[in-house]
Parts: sequence; structure tokens; C-alpha cells
Amino acid sequence: HNVGMTGDGVNDAPALKKADCGIAVSGATDAARAAASIVLMTPGLSVIIDAIKESRRIFQRMKSYTIYRISETIRILFFMTLSILVFNFYPVTAIMIVLLAILNDGAVISIAYDNVKYDNTPEKWKMKRILTLSTVLGIAGVIASFGLFFLAEKVYHIDRETIQSLIYLKLSVAGQLTIFVTRTEKSFWSIKPSKILVIAVIAAQIIATLVAVYGVMMAPIGWKMAGYVWAYALLWFFISDIIKQITYKYLDRRTKIITT
Repeated sequence: HNVGMTGDGVNDAPALKKADCGIAVSGATDAARAAASIVLMTPGLSVIIDAIKESRRIFQRMKSYTIYRISETIRILFFMTLSILVFNFYPVTAIMIVLLAILNDGAVISIAYDNVKYDNTPEKWKMKRILTLSTVLGIAGVIASFGLFFLAEKVYHIDRETIQSLIYLKLSVAGQLTIFVTRTEKSFWSIKPSKILVIAVIAAQIIATLVAVYGVMMAPIGWKMAGYVWAYALLWFFISDIIKQITYKYLDRRTKIITT
């Protein structure tokens, strides 16, 4: 068990230091404050409840970001590596990688302000669960990227420079849509995202789309092709959300079997 302790006097200092979480209340002595992990500045103990709720929200945001980051790493690295080794094709240029990093990082920062639903029970890192879901979503992303490459080169016979621009836009759009997939275990619409997150993603994707459409440091693809890429990315966004829910249900069922 994790033990919490509240106190305000010198005699409480040893217990505050020994506890997993020592809490010095408002007006506590310097000794109690020094020994505690948390110092309350407002009178009363109701602040502790608010602190627990906020910490669990922060944990949910961290978990969502971790799943997103691992799945994105798998998606991009595996896709690029296999493209080079199998097809002798560099799917994105160095400039495209820089653009992806700048736009994605700018939007990802807004996850810190996202709306999340915290659990009523204490949280802990379930790494097998996180890694399993991240891997599944990452593999789905790799399949989607190769699907676009196959359609562009084998079906529509588009030149490879233009394919690079298509893949750049797809990686940007699909990558940031993944944020909305990983932020909840249920359907992506079950929890309304924060306005800051939505605005940040929309702004980043407007820039990414304009860069690809007008060919800023890459081959231009035009609005028609950009529309096809967006439709393709949205289709896989819905597929990924379904895959996520199936994966969570499988993991929950497996956990119940193991515990029983």
C-alpha cells in the first residue's frame, strides 16, 4: 500500500518523511514543510482531493502522449527503413523530416492542455498494455503508408518526387490524427478534446497542406491530390480507432483470464 500522512508540527516531521507522500498543511512549521513531499498553501484538506484529481489528469495525458510517440516512431522508422531497403526509395527528404518535426512538435505541446477523464482508482504504468497498443497502431500506420505508396506508383503511375510530397502530407495528417486516437480508450469522440488541441492541430495541418499543395521545397501536388490524401488519412483514422478499441478489449479480456 502507498501511505499518505498529513501534519503540521515538529513532532509530525519523522512521519511525514517516512510516508510515501507526506503532506504539510497550511500553517505548518518549517520542520514539517521540509520533511513533506507536498505543502498545502490553502487551509483545509479538500485541496488534497483536487491535487489527486489533477495528478491523475496529468498521468492520463502522459500515457496518451507515450502511446502516440511510440506508435509514431514505429510508423515512421519502419516505413522509411523498409522503403529504402525493399524499394530503394526515400519516402521523404531531409527537408520534409524537418517540417514534420516542427509542425508535429508544435501541435503535440497542446496535449498538456487536453481534456481527459481520470480513473477513480490509483494509476500505474501498465507497460505491456501501452507497448502492445503502440505497436499495433504503429504497424497499422506502416500498412497505411505502404498502401498510399502502392496506389500512387502502381495504380496511378505518379512520379516518385510527387509521391514523396504525397507521403509527406499523409505522414503529417495521419500522425496528428493519431493524437485523437490515443487520448482515450473508447471511441475518439467519447471525450471532447480541448479547444487548444484542436486549434493547434488544425493550424499545423493547414500549413502542412499548403506546403504540399504549392510545393514549398518539394514537388507540388495540387488541391485535388491533397484532397485524396486527406480522405485516405481520415479513412485510416477511423480504422485505427476501431483497431484501438478491439486491442483494448482483447487486453482487458486477457487480464481478466489471468487474474481469475
